[in-house]
Amino acid sequence: MLSLNKTYRAPPQSGEVILGRTLPELLDEACVRSVNSQALNNWTETGWKPFSNQAFRSAALELALFLLDLHLEKGERVALLMHSDINFCIADMGSLLAGLVNAPIDLTQTIEHIIFILRQTEAKVLIISNLDLLHQIIPYLVNVPNLKTVIVTDVPVDWKQNLKIGRYGLHSQVPTSPDLCLSIPQFLLQSTIEQSATEQSFSEIPQCIQLFSLDEVCTTGKVLTSETSLQQLLSKLSANDLATIIYIPGVSGEPHGVMLTHENLSANAIAMFTGIPDMGLGAQEVVLSFLPLTHVFARVLLYGHINYGHSIYFSNPNRIVKHLKDVKPTIFATIPLFLEKVYSKLLLTEAKKERKNEPKKRISTQAFSTILQWSLKLAQKYEIGKQPQGQYALMLMLASLLVFQKWRSFFGGRLKYLICGGAALKGEIANFFAAAGIMIFQGYGLTETSSAVTCNRGRFNRAGTVGVPVAGVEIAIADDGEILTKSPYITQGYYKNPEATQQLIDTDGWLHTGDLGEFTNDGFLKIIGLKKSRFKLSTGKYVTPQPIENKLKKSSLVKNAVTLGSERKFCAMLIFPNLEKLSQYALSIGIDLPTDDLLKHPCIIGLYQALVDEANCHLPHWSTVKKFQLINADLTVNNGMLTLTQEVNRAKVTEVFAKEINSFYQDSFSLGTRSGNKDKFDDICPEVPQFLCPAYAQSLNS
Repeated sequence: MLSLNKTYRAPPQSGEVILGRTLPELLDEACVRSVNSQALNNWTETGWKPFSNQAFRSAALELALFLLDLHLEKGERVALLMHSDINFCIADMGSLLAGLVNAPIDLTQTIEHIIFILRQTEAKVLIISNLDLLHQIIPYLVNVPNLKTVIVTDVPVDWKQNLKIGRYGLHSQVPTSPDLCLSIPQFLLQSTIEQSATEQSFSEIPQCIQLFSLDEVCTTGKVLTSETSLQQLLSKLSANDLATIIYIPGVSGEPHGVMLTHENLSANAIAMFTGIPDMGLGAQEVVLSFLPLTHVFARVLLYGHINYGHSIYFSNPNRIVKHLKDVKPTIFATIPLFLEKVYSKLLLTEAKKERKNEPKKRISTQAFSTILQWSLKLAQKYEIGKQPQGQYALMLMLASLLVFQKWRSFFGGRLKYLICGGAALKGEIANFFAAAGIMIFQGYGLTETSSAVTCNRGRFNRAGTVGVPVAGVEIAIADDGEILTKSPYITQGYYKNPEATQQLIDTDGWLHTGDLGEFTNDGFLKIIGLKKSRFKLSTGKYVTPQPIENKLKKSSLVKNAVTLGSERKFCAMLIFPNLEKLSQYALSIGIDLPTDDLLKHPCIIGLYQALVDEANCHLPHWSTVKKFQLINADLTVNNGMLTLTQEVNRAKVTEVFAKEINSFYQDSFSLGTRSGNKDKFDDICPEVPQFLCPAYAQSLNS
């Protein structure tokens, strides 16, 4: 039994708990309460293309009616392999309105994980963004016998006329029919694909997968639309219906599907939004969205914005800096990595700008440098939650006029709510931006909790913390420091994985987050470490270290391996070689050196690089090890780096090798990078093995 001495809940008047709502009801309510002609906006080469929330609702209804016309039954699954734009919103809301369960698939996943998800969910329909994405996965659809229909959202006007069997495996079901069909057997005969995909007999392969464009789908759905069709569909939905299955990395390497209901997501969105003071309705708030909607953080925020009728502009990481200036959002959600980059950029470029404009402004480089340094020191002294007083308040006002207003202009100049989630943000960065009038609301949550468990908002905001509980959330700290939570927002469990579900949620209903935390005296949660092995990069991506570590340890040359990268930009690794086996190998190729020199020799680095490359195969690109270092040390129970059960004590390893770990994230690091210098290795060490990862085991090219 757990000893829970105290539980924490949301402060009074910091959000509302409203249960019993389905996700399509959030949109339906907005179409009455907050009519907005520019509710959704897609970027195109000719500018922004707007959708009203009523047009969005109509498109979702048309898709829903089309899907039901395919004789899909309530609860059947629809997979989404899509970019984060208006079409994703239509596919998501349309499938939900039809009473179906959707499974959004991260575009950075490996092709084999995509096929795993399609198979496990037994998806009958796949909605995909474009023909290029479809072409990449066509060869592997041989292993997805339940798939009957593919809908492509973005296609050229003359796409049917230009399709060739040799490229896409497409043809008309009958010569005079305009309908296209993915003929998998015919495609397999004309294509070179992985051998495993051809092992099935043609009798087991779907003979034809129907193929439609989204325009065709909506045209058909419009014919089926009636005045009462929307209300009929809404009446058939229940807040307790399963809405979505979101896949995250599992310990074994296979993804785990997190099951979330309509109420899980809608109630979490409402609790968050009602907790943010003075948030406007309709076009009063302008949102710039660039985070992937396949992740729960961005998706729950989307539902909140839809319900409030906000103007949402969909961007992407390549255009986000330009679009911040163009759109001038009042609300912007991001991840810590972006803010860290902005923080560094502001410090490095301000002086350069002033030097360039010095003759015009008649300010010497030295004078501006003094002003900048003075402003930086003011910002670094700022503390969220404490009202500036006296002379310090006056100096902040002056710094705002001279320097801080330029920082605010980076975000468009009218930002009211800067929401940061997905990973931890350093307290000094939060304070720094707050001093410049850019208040950051840092939050904490899991996919399994429908996003937010806690968040900073309004007067409940402290740098270095992840805030106070969201309305409806109960939090306890277990004896070992693990954060436990209960709420109406927690998952129903992992799809088709009762064992993992039992480990996640105990018999008393507490969800075990795997994170270690503590509450400050004034009730703010701080994340202080990890109990679980799974961690998040500063990009917000989950990484499960066991698969790659276990693969490496299969080599006789590796005694232990520890993956790193929590709250960092990428994964790195400490490799602890089996020195006896390594020495034997080195002597066999004519290398006889002391151990420390041996571990730096190009041939040995190349040898372990090949092992890392092989272990990286089958992993999404963001979870692969980018850098590594060979370490002359042992992990033992006596030195605290192994537990009594022989598991790696990651916290202790991180502490002992802090210097080596920090060096991975410095530009000067050179040993054991993935790119390496293979030509050099080939010249010096002809026996260094090479490994080529097959296409299906690599990330999708999105």
